Amino acid sequence: MSSDRPLVIGIQGPQGGGKTTLTRALLEALTRDGARVAAVSIDDFYKTRTEQLAVAAAHPGNPYMEHRGYPGTHDIALGAATLRHLRAGVAARIPVYDKSAHHGRGDRAPEAEWRPVTSALDIVFIEGWMLGFEPVADSALADPRLRIPNASLAEYASWYSQIDAWVVLRAEDPDFVLTWRVEAEEKMKASGKPGLSRADIEDYIRRFLPAYHTWGGAPAGVPPERTLELTIDLSRERVPRTT
Repeated sequence: MSSDRPLVIGIQGPQGGGKTTLTRALLEALTRDGARVAAVSIDDFYKTRTEQLAVAAAHPGNPYMEHRGYPGTHDIALGAATLRHLRAGVAARIPVYDKSAHHGRGDRAPEAEWRPVTSALDIVFIEGWMLGFEPVADSALADPRLRIPNASLAEYASWYSQIDAWVVLRAEDPDFVLTWRVEAEEKMKASGKPGLSRADIEDYIRRFLPAYHTWGGAPAGVPPERTLELTIDLSRERVPRTT
C-alpha cells in the first residue's frame, strides 16, 4: 500500500452482529491517538426509494429484490466514486441513508444532509453485511430466485478492489441474525423513529437467511495476512478457536 493514501479496511459482519459498534469503537480509539479516520457503510449506498421500487417491479415475485438489502439494491457507481475520493484525499461527501423513511422502508437523504470529508485521511473503514461476498455457481444456490443477486455480486468488485485488509465477523449460527435485527429495529422505534412492525421486520430478515448460507468471507485472492476472521456467539462474544 502506498503511504500517501489511507489504509482502507473492510468489515464484514452479519446484520445486528456488532460491526457498526466495532467500527465506532475503532474510530474513537484511533481519533484519540491522533489518526485521521472516517467510516462508511454499504447502507450509505442503497438506491433511492424510487430506484428500489423500480428494481422490485423489474423482478416481480422475487422476495430478495423486493426491498433494500440484497446485492443489486445498491448504487455501485456512487459507492465506488465515494471510495475513490476518500482514497485520493480530495473533498468528498458521504451519502446518508435514512432507514426510518417511508415507514421503515428507507430512502436516501437529501445531499444537504450528506457527511462532508474535507481533509486527507489515514484510515477508512467500510462495513456491511454482504461486503466481500462474491458470486457462486448457480448450482450452489438453494433457491433459483437467488440467481439475480448472485449475478449482481460481480459488480461489487469495483468496491473490493479498493480495500486493503479485511475483518470478517461470522455468526456461530446464521439464524442469530433474526434475533439481532429485531432488537435493533425495536431500539430504533423506542428512540422515537418510525420503523417496521415486528411481523414485518421478521419477514424482512428471514429473506436474508439464505444469503448467509450461500455467501460469506473475504473475497478470493485476499492474502491470509490481510484478513482477520472472528466467530461470534448469540451474545456477540468471540468464540475461542479450537485446535
